[in-house]
Amino acid sequence: MRLPDESDTPLEINIVPMIDLVFSILAFFIISTLYLTRSEGLPVNLPTATTAEVQRQSTIDVTINPNGEIRINSQLVELPQLASRISSMVVPDSGSLVIINADENVPHGRVVAVMDSLRQVEGVKLAIAAEKP
Repeated sequence: MRLPDESDTPLEINIVPMIDLVFSILAFFIISTLYLTRSEGLPVNLPTATTAEVQRQSTIDVTINPNGEIRINSQLVELPQLASRISSMVVPDSGSLVIINADENVPHGRVVAVMDSLRQVEGVKLAIAAEKP
């Protein structure tokens, strides 16, 4: 027995809107990945400097967190082992650049101690990271 408001046509599932939605989401993710920035270290608040320049060499990032932790390329290291770890990473006669990313809230003495330790390594150039205003 058939009810009067039933239709005779079979039900269909239209997948075209679903395909459009999937391609829209895919396009969103592809476009959004183009705007990702390259993160070179841990997040710290860098001080500003009008003479800041981008350095293009083989670089080693030394980050000093606001609480005084020292990290080499995101790996935790203590101050006495800093020079030996950096010397093992430096290629001889390459002029390797060590960039110090120190948070602006780090005590000045801690930054000077890190710089003093890095100056003991032969063939290393030092740079301090800063942001342009």
